[in-house]
Amino acid sequence: MPKPLPNRQKTPEAWLMPVFIAKAGHEAELREALHSLQTLSRKDPGCLEYKVFTDEQQPGTFVLFEGWARSEDLKAHNEKDHVKEFVGAVDPLLSVPFSVTSLTPLT
Repeated sequence: MPKPLPNRQKTPEAWLMPVFIAKAGHEAELREALHSLQTLSRKDPGCLEYKVFTDEQQPGTFVLFEGWARSEDLKAHNEKDHVKEFVGAVDPLLSVPFSVTSLTPLT
């Protein structure tokens, strides 16, 4: 009999998975904007992980995987100029508003 999955553990860390889908013809611009955001955000206090991936099954789709030591670090990150500028600039490049999924580690 397989072992059950461990219960989710409450951690002070904050993990997110935003997904961005480019409008046709704007894939390169979105890629560059995300790359710049990744570079700047990795320097923010409390950043554990900040990595952008392309979805090979869905061209023009980018997935961001980000982790923060504390939810307060995530809140501070979201108030940074580079994040606010990104959110404002990226909207015209997207075919739909970006989505954000909060993640909780199993252990």
